[in-house]
Order: sequence, then structure tokens, then C-alpha cells
Amino acid sequence: MNCRNSLQVGQVVRALAGRDRGRLFIVTEVLDDGYVRIADGAKRKIEAPKRKKSKHLQKYDLIIESISEALIQGKGPENSLIRRELAGLR
Repeated sequence: MNCRNSLQVGQVVRALAGRDRGRLFIVTEVLDDGYVRIADGAKRKIEAPKRKKSKHLQKYDLIIESISEALIQGKGPENSLIRRELAGLR
């Protein structure tokens, strides 16, 4: 099983390609096997997440539960919460 296809909502990832290469993001939606939507709360807000190919993301075995639960329930978390959680990981 390809680990890149097993991304989950609320999971922390790092962009490996594109102009956002090297930045940390949260997976906000899994579209299909090849694509997800990601946000970082700063440049990419939760209201307008970036569509990104899964193969261009480095997966971390960390799911931020508070953000994951909010996204699954349809309540988008605050951008400040996403920024704060990602800043703690840097």
C-alpha cells in the first residue's frame, strides 16, 4: 500500500514541490487517491485551501485531533488555531 494515498483529514504534511515547498500544512479534505486540499492558516486559509497532489506531500504520522474533529463535523477550525498548531511543530 502506498503511504501517500493514506492521508487523513487533520494530518500534518510538508509540501515537497511547488512554490510552497518546505512548508507545513494540515490536510483539510481528501478528494480522491491522487489529490487532497491543504491549509496552513496563513497563506492558505481554511476558507480557500490549496488542491495538491498527494505525491507532492511528505506525510507525518501526526493527526491534530481538535482540527480533525472540527473538519469532519463540517465546522472549519479558526485559522489562528491552525497557525498555532503548526508553529508548535517547527
